[in-house]
Amino acid sequence: MERLRRDNGIGRGGVAPWPRHLVALGLTAAALLILFRHELADLAHLWWTSTTFGHCLFIGPVIAWLVWQRRGALAQLTPHAWVPGLLLVAAGGTAWLIGDVGSTALFRQAGLILMLDGAVVTLLGPNVARGLLFPMAYALFLVPFGEGVEGPLQQVTVAEVMPLLRLAGVPASSDGVLIHAGRYWFEVAEACSGAKFVLAMIAFGVLVANLCFRGWRRRATFLLACVAVPVVANGLRAFGTIYAADRTSVERATGFDHIVYGWLFFAAVMAGTIALAWRWFDRAPDAPVFEPAQLQGRVTRVTRIPSAAVAACLTLALAAAFPAWSSASARPAPLPPHVDLPAIPGWTRAPLSAIAPWQPWHPGADHTLFGRYVDAQGDAVDIGVAVFARQQEGAELISFGTGVLREDDRWVRIADLPPVAGGGAIRMTAPAAHGAGRVERVAASWYQVGDVPAATPVQVKLTTVAARLTGRSNRAIAVHLSAEVRPGRDPVAAIARFRLALGPLPHAAGLD
Repeated sequence: MERLRRDNGIGRGGVAPWPRHLVALGLTAAALLILFRHELADLAHLWWTSTTFGHCLFIGPVIAWLVWQRRGALAQLTPHAWVPGLLLVAAGGTAWLIGDVGSTALFRQAGLILMLDGAVVTLLGPNVARGLLFPMAYALFLVPFGEGVEGPLQQVTVAEVMPLLRLAGVPASSDGVLIHAGRYWFEVAEACSGAKFVLAMIAFGVLVANLCFRGWRRRATFLLACVAVPVVANGLRAFGTIYAADRTSVERATGFDHIVYGWLFFAAVMAGTIALAWRWFDRAPDAPVFEPAQLQGRVTRVTRIPSAAVAACLTLALAAAFPAWSSASARPAPLPPHVDLPAIPGWTRAPLSAIAPWQPWHPGADHTLFGRYVDAQGDAVDIGVAVFARQQEGAELISFGTGVLREDDRWVRIADLPPVAGGGAIRMTAPAAHGAGRVERVAASWYQVGDVPAATPVQVKLTTVAARLTGRSNRAIAVHLSAEVRPGRDPVAAIARFRLALGPLPHAAGLD
């Protein structure tokens, strides 16, 4: 009789297991969201305020609809608390830990989503999890990812626009992400790169590919179209804006662009993409998502957790271990109460530039220093130093809108340059502080975490994670050097000479 009850989805005491497991899952998910409430708040803030990630607001309702669509077939499966599901919880916790100690929000947020998926697998078991595989995977679109595509898409947009302007008879030249067309300068900024368009289309395309196609070849082809079409369309939009500005005024053109792109253009391109792919849809709208009989496998005693309540407790205990580990490893390094810029052999202090003023931005640093030096040859180099006793949320060596260029800075990155004395370098431009025209600068950056130098932002993050997880010093230093581009002067050579004379980074920060 007991075996017959289990085979019919009836648990101990003749009570169907679904209510117990769903209640346990709901309580576990709520507890995880409370435990990681800062990540939840950050996600909600980005969804609501960022135009790049506004599409994430629709992912939650879509996931709910996908689960509701499967409710009949899921009811035919028997949930089981399952030990291997804890591995997914641990994977999410590890991702969160790496993001927390490395001050990388993307990893923290992805870790939270993975832990929630892990709770589903742990509380409901492998059979139900296979039936929910696509909704659980689609939940990763709740994570605001993809900012890294903005730079390449800026370059692609410029490459699209320039030949179209020449074809239309608009005199134009480009310098990095700047386009001088007719009477105006245009910056193909991150917001104009089309990244938000591409990311939203990818999320939409993955959903359509799953619902409307059966074969992987057609799905892959459709997803490629969801990337290519918005990239081409964004180039046409940017060209139209510049062309309209040349024929009317930049104020009228950009105002029209905002309305068209925000409300009509994206919808038209999305509808056009669906219309073109319609004839190749080969999955019927009422086709079953999965066959329950094919997913109802046996769960062995070794992998089964005794009850949903025990599974919930194990899930929460495992998830809570990672914040505890992060807190235990967060020890600030001792710093002197006051630091000064050092004396540099062959260079003397000088007044700051009045024509091309610039200063790096590290608002969370414990100490910041800034000054200008000149040498006997008349070359001038500006230096900015930031020192952190430890890195944490809001006080990171590398974060968006900090460093050489702050968010909404008057300075604009034109192009990346080859490394200068081992430091990453860029060329940037801004309107002159006094008078007409523009000025340019070259800026290079060097970093150190503990005693380990790091040349790139990725190396900074990896070194920070290694230092935190192994208990080493998390003290961090950033040094930025910049020189104006002036006739008869080589800013790159001046920065290289100054960096050689500067010596170790702790010396630049006054810590030796």
